[in-house]
Amino acid sequence: MPSRTQDCLVVGGISLSYLSPETDALEKGRQILRKAGLHPDDFRLSIYKKSVDARKKADIRILYSVSAEWILDGALPGIRNSRMHELDLSLQKEEPVTFAKGSKQAGRPVVVGMGPAGLFAALVLSEQGYAPIVLERGEDVAARAETVHRFTQKGELDPDSNIQFGAGGAGAFSDGKLMTRIHDPFCGYVLHRLCEFGAPSDILVQSRPHIGTDCLQGVVDRILHTVAEKGGELRYRCRYIGSRKLTDGTAVAETEAGSIPCAGIILAIGNSARDTYLDMIRTQYAIEAKPISVGARIEHLRRDVEFWQYGQAAGHPALGAAEYHLSDTTGERGVYTFCMCPGGVVVPAASEPERLVTNGMSYHSRDGRNSNAALVVSVLPEDVSQTGMTDAESMIAFQREIEHRGFLAGGEDWNAPIQTVGDFLEDRYGTLPTLVIPTYREGLCRPANLAMLFPKAVTDGLRRGIRAFDRRIPGFAMPQAVLTAPETRTSAPVRILRHENRTAIGHPELYPCGEGAGYAGGIMSAAVDGLRTALAFMAEFAPK
Repeated sequence: MPSRTQDCLVVGGISLSYLSPETDALEKGRQILRKAGLHPDDFRLSIYKKSVDARKKADIRILYSVSAEWILDGALPGIRNSRMHELDLSLQKEEPVTFAKGSKQAGRPVVVGMGPAGLFAALVLSEQGYAPIVLERGEDVAARAETVHRFTQKGELDPDSNIQFGAGGAGAFSDGKLMTRIHDPFCGYVLHRLCEFGAPSDILVQSRPHIGTDCLQGVVDRILHTVAEKGGELRYRCRYIGSRKLTDGTAVAETEAGSIPCAGIILAIGNSARDTYLDMIRTQYAIEAKPISVGARIEHLRRDVEFWQYGQAAGHPALGAAEYHLSDTTGERGVYTFCMCPGGVVVPAASEPERLVTNGMSYHSRDGRNSNAALVVSVLPEDVSQTGMTDAESMIAFQREIEHRGFLAGGEDWNAPIQTVGDFLEDRYGTLPTLVIPTYREGLCRPANLAMLFPKAVTDGLRRGIRAFDRRIPGFAMPQAVLTAPETRTSAPVRILRHENRTAIGHPELYPCGEGAGYAGGIMSAAVDGLRTALAFMAEFAPK
């Protein structure tokens, strides 16, 4: 992989049998360079990206791109554009992260939240001399892990420290997936920094990179340790309440522990901070509702998913864990799978009393008995609008109502409502799972009618999606598969509007960012948004 500041040629379109070693891909890259009239020995070759092409089960391929980094003095020799296209060559330009610093003298910045956006904002601010004060309503990594374990085992919920809140954010208790649809050049910077702090190096080349919950928590801990070493201050169990600006231009972050004068506030609260959203709505911040998606987690046996995807090659180490990403837009509302966790478990992700939520998690090895994914249907703000509420308030109320119904359907003791796919499709319930055993809280589940949790349009969409996906992956709709509900936290229900300089409209002291502000959708995009927001702050202010 080229360095963050090094341009390189990328040789694409290399397709090899999954049984071929990676050295064959590098040799193929050398051959293509020769065809372009270049000398392979003038380049440093390495695997740039790779992915699995399993469309033909009898001939599964690995698709490679090879980076060719020019190692001689002088400029890289030019190649005709027609030749570049013919040989599937491209010039990859890596945009370096530059740290332009403003001149305005002020106090230290406050960063609210330690999820991906807050982590990367705090990291670059601390490394550039800004000594940020970093607030987190939950606990540090180790204490949070114990609290989550206690909830999983005993049903003792801590509303401020759980799978949603605490160091690392919700991503620290998921698969650690780093897929993103954004094409921001800073994605490479984020990946390299994650590796620097202990993430496996294969995330640099995998088309669908993931870290795994077990590895990611250590990465988060090391990043926060560096923030503190570089002059940052970490404050746990410190919930943010609001912000204000004094007449002398000083910003103030209001917290449960008191007021903090500061230069500005980077708000990276995560998509479950409903109390903060509602406080901001009531105090006239510019906030709009966003579309969301709701549904359930669907579980199959991992061995079945691998056979459906890879046929007789299932289990071969070169192929890795079998994934799927499915969508259907034939109905009024789109239905799709999201956050697929091969060899993972369904986890209790509640953050409010009497409201039950599920999520998915897997470790780096992805070797658990089941595989699961969110199966969700799109919901628009106009679908849930309520009299006397803003659209943003209505969307939050909609999520909460589904979660409360889930809590009641599970027996009001944090057991999850489940239903076999066969029962769900036939509009009956009560069949106990026998083949696919639910992983939520090690099987603490209760058979229920999941159609009672959702509006009819969502239930109809889920059923349509299961049948449509079964046509693409025969077996997906197997009657013994299990649905565990509800899944409601796929994205933030609101967006905190901001100017081009990333300050909130009407509140120049506040810099909303990340998934919780409605500007990202996963670890990578949130980290990039947090990074760019820190750069915007730095462009205005001088270091402490």
